[in-house]
Amino acid sequence: MNKHFSLAVACVLVFAGAAAADEIEDRQALMKRNGDTMKILAPMAKGEAPYDQAAAMEGFQQFVDTADRLPDLFPESSQTGGDTEASPKIWEDQAGFETQIDAFREDSEAALAAAPADLASFQAAFGAVAENCGDCHETYRVEKEN
Repeated sequence: MNKHFSLAVACVLVFAGAAAADEIEDRQALMKRNGDTMKILAPMAKGEAPYDQAAAMEGFQQFVDTADRLPDLFPESSQTGGDTEASPKIWEDQAGFETQIDAFREDSEAALAAAPADLASFQAAFGAVAENCGDCHETYRVEKEN
């Protein structure tokens, strides 16, 4: 009986580790997609690329989708491993982290709803969203050392 219990515990730990790795991979893929979106939107906001409303709307929708998925991608079991850049502050200050995600969602939804038709209105909407990204990364992300 004890041998079976040990085997069961080992299986649970293996599956929990695999689930945590999946969540880390999922959030890394999501953040990579956000980074790719920023590479399209930031040059538009800086006037380095022509304003493209369809691309802006697609980007803002990506950010809303990100905000909807983020809360589920940071369980306790995913604090380490998988080359994560998640700061321990996420789990130390879950309320603050959730507040940051909520602000990102609200600004992304507002930008999407505004459907900025010109560069000036896009810049205002994008600025609020980008500021949320920077604030969250500053507090809740650990930069990898090269």
